[in-house]
Amino acid sequence: MPSGKKEGHFPGNSYYYVEGDEAPMIQSVPVETLIEETIAAYKQHHNPSLARLMKLSGFDTLEWEGSGTLVRDIRGKEYLDCIGGYGVFALGHRHPKVVEAVKDQLDKMPMSAKVFFNKPLGDLCKKISEIVPGKLQYSFIANSGTEAVEGAIKLARLSSGKGQVIHAENAFHGKTLGSLSASGRPQYKTPFEPLLPLFIQVPFGDIEAIKAATTEQTAAIILEPIQGEGGIQVPPAGYLKAVREWCDAKKILLVLDEVQTGLGRTGRWFASDYFGVVPDILILAKALGGGVMPIGAFVGTEEVWKAFKENPLIHTSTFGGNPLACRAALAAIEVMQLENLPAMAEKSGRFLTGKLNELQQKFPDIIREIRGLGLMIGVELTDAKFGGYLIPEMCKQGVLVAYTLNQPKVLRFEPPLIIRQEELERVAKAFQNALEKAKSFFAKEHSHSVR
Repeated sequence: MPSGKKEGHFPGNSYYYVEGDEAPMIQSVPVETLIEETIAAYKQHHNPSLARLMKLSGFDTLEWEGSGTLVRDIRGKEYLDCIGGYGVFALGHRHPKVVEAVKDQLDKMPMSAKVFFNKPLGDLCKKISEIVPGKLQYSFIANSGTEAVEGAIKLARLSSGKGQVIHAENAFHGKTLGSLSASGRPQYKTPFEPLLPLFIQVPFGDIEAIKAATTEQTAAIILEPIQGEGGIQVPPAGYLKAVREWCDAKKILLVLDEVQTGLGRTGRWFASDYFGVVPDILILAKALGGGVMPIGAFVGTEEVWKAFKENPLIHTSTFGGNPLACRAALAAIEVMQLENLPAMAEKSGRFLTGKLNELQQKFPDIIREIRGLGLMIGVELTDAKFGGYLIPEMCKQGVLVAYTLNQPKVLRFEPPLIIRQEELERVAKAFQNALEKAKSFFAKEHSHSVR
């Protein structure tokens, strides 16, 4: 060990404190230097605008280690993760059973040769068929949610022989071209027009609008059971059932995007379970990889899957269904079943929603509404400016939250489903502190502007 330095430990590394200096070093490099170098790399080689936004938002450090419900930055500060990878970390960070499964497969065959049968792929598709509702049976395994949406759109068009797809305002299905065509915020769509043809947008929750938009060329209706990036929008009572009945009457396919809502997030295995609705095609991702591997899937009934019969190679993916990701997904589903995470999410969601409702009563000038199901909770603010203050303030207090992509006035609370009640208490306390500071800050700002 270098003279004049004392050794310490940091996640995955050794570092040294220079005597008389409190600045930690990782592998003999000062932490602040590593931060500066990474931000410079973002600015010069990745995304300069994103780098500026992250610094302005107070996220000017490096994520370094995740464990359970916690994220630790390179300085060693711990944060309760209430963003949860926008649904990825249902099991928390680095769940040991998922990590163990991936390490085991890594020592065997990480990627598929694509010529022989792939046992993890077969096992995963079978397991998915056991947990999905109704007559959903066949799965295609992709690498992400947006890829799974692309595949679902292709399958719907191929199976129906029609081209029109009806989707909802404020929806979010991804940012590849087909997925973007079905999404609902012009800010992300307009720069890339023309998008795919025959995509018709209607208000979310309005069955009459769907009926009016339907034509003889309507292949499918694609919806999120609960709009995530749209601001955690729960549909009106009876809406999804009415859509299902309309699809049956008009021989239209119902595609439900449960990329964010699926696999326990809302307190049920699938959000559609709340509404008693089974789609013809179901889309999964995010939590499916157990927070360790990227993976997505679209699942269909035997009837729709017949469209793939004539040409089994009509939709393929080099990396989709790779053994590493499939082993992670199998382990993730097993953990969800053994630990009954949907039930945990329902219970924890009720507790956190109750705490947030109490804060809404105390701060009605800042919080307009609390809504959601399970641990998919949205806090709608009276003005988006409050979010710009609250998010970095929560970060300072060691709790990570974010706004929803299509609705900046809505803060999302989507922690790991394994979160404990005492941690939820900490979240509520941090939010209360942030709200009190926001109220004071904006009151002073208002008094100065009046002068």
